[in-house]
Amino acid sequence: MTELNMPTKYNPQDIEKNRYDWWIEQEFFKADGKNEKPAYSVVIPPPNVTGKLHLGHAWDTTLQDILTRMKRMQGYDTLYLPGMDHAGIATQAKVEAKLRESNTSRYDLGREKFLTQAWDWKEEYAAVIREQWKKIGLGLDYSRERFTLDEGLSDAVRKVFVTLYEKDLIYRGQYIINWDPVAKTALSDIEVIHQDVEGQFYHLKYPLTDGSGFLEVATTRPETIPGDTAVAVHPKDERYQAFIGKTITLPIIGREIPIVADDYVEREFGSGVVKITPAHDPNDFEVGNRHDLPRVIVMNEDATMNEASGKYNGMDRLDARKAIIEDFKELGLFIKQEPHLHSVGHSERTGAVVEPYLSMQWFVKMAPLAEQAVKLQESTDDKVSFIPDRFEKTYLSWMENIHDWCISRQLWWGHRIPAWYHKETGELYVGEEAPSDIENWNQDEDVLDTWFSSALWPFSTMGWPDEANPDYKKFFPTSTLVTGYDIIFFWVSRMIFQSVEFTETRPFKDTLIHGLVRDADGKKNV
Repeated sequence: MTELNMPTKYNPQDIEKNRYDWWIEQEFFKADGKNEKPAYSVVIPPPNVTGKLHLGHAWDTTLQDILTRMKRMQGYDTLYLPGMDHAGIATQAKVEAKLRESNTSRYDLGREKFLTQAWDWKEEYAAVIREQWKKIGLGLDYSRERFTLDEGLSDAVRKVFVTLYEKDLIYRGQYIINWDPVAKTALSDIEVIHQDVEGQFYHLKYPLTDGSGFLEVATTRPETIPGDTAVAVHPKDERYQAFIGKTITLPIIGREIPIVADDYVEREFGSGVVKITPAHDPNDFEVGNRHDLPRVIVMNEDATMNEASGKYNGMDRLDARKAIIEDFKELGLFIKQEPHLHSVGHSERTGAVVEPYLSMQWFVKMAPLAEQAVKLQESTDDKVSFIPDRFEKTYLSWMENIHDWCISRQLWWGHRIPAWYHKETGELYVGEEAPSDIENWNQDEDVLDTWFSSALWPFSTMGWPDEANPDYKKFFPTSTLVTGYDIIFFWVSRMIFQSVEFTETRPFKDTLIHGLVRDADGKKNV
């Protein structure tokens, strides 16, 4: 290049071309792990293999790159560990959408062939993500790259599941869960986005079986009426003392159901009479348990009505809502309807209206785990430092008010639950390895929530449960986690309580919490 042909403008494409490849070839970013230098480690928040990285990822990883480059120049043995997340629901939804383009479903393919398609998707987008990391110029140690479904991390997942099960911290039970009728899977509470929706409050007459009158019931979900197994009043509500113990004949179904007294009912709200549908409402489920009420499921997994709903069998839930109201009008049991703004749960992944649904699922018993994690924050030397420190309150508030965690998902892409059922006796076996006489057992069809594996990320990526692994010994606990404030509930909290439980220490010393990149409408990049 001479003065005559020197470019007048800086062209990053020409200057940066092959520079990154040379950095990687020279192993400038490879951590040693065996020298005497002090350790500094950062694990990348693993991007989902659902597509390409966005500006939010660029912002997040730029902060990590600044920290690790600085520490490397300061003489630390610095590990900036790359990896990606299988992202169960999100990735399966993408693969299924691609299949629909050729009029194919996962059920047409079967589980094994579908998983082959999912792995092909993963390889395609993992390559795209690596190219984007290259464009950003991240100083990653690719020799240690991990994926949440790789063999080592899968071993860690099975170890954690079985250990928690043996400690009675994982259990299986029938409970009301958040159900996504599009993805046809359970969701945890924090995978549900609540939005204010303009609906209707329907006021209806429920006739007393003895013919002496009726009770007024108000509901926003008439489609669940076929599943009612009681009506409830407050035990101290003077208006209804004479009715407690009597029965109602449920309109349109004809089932005789009791009138029960329960403190759950708010006397001042509406008529003070509440329909109880134990299979389709979490509060009603608890009332039903207290009064030993039957649980009648009236919907299928796709939110259409089932045989238990009687004449509405096969209808979509919203069509059934309209039909039931029309039938109440014809029977002379409709009082009125009025506009009602209420909070409605939507699936974070599909946007579908979430249905509270009675289902057999696997849960983590959270109280003991949360207590340990909260106690950690009482220590000056061993706690996780939140930067800015105000986010520690966000974390603690959630941990102190936590519910049991539904960890099973009705998907094919993910870590299959390590539980088997004997084909003849129904006996349950839970173990890291399959039963020796596997031909006599069926493995649980469900997979684990994506966050179950990513909660182990800081230590599973370092070789745990092999605590003799050199990386685990030198680089764990990690030094700094960099992530957005929106993921404190989903990920930060879970990494902390799992790390405390299984490694008896914090997963990282500091967590740098930053803001989000949003579009013109205020929505974050997804």
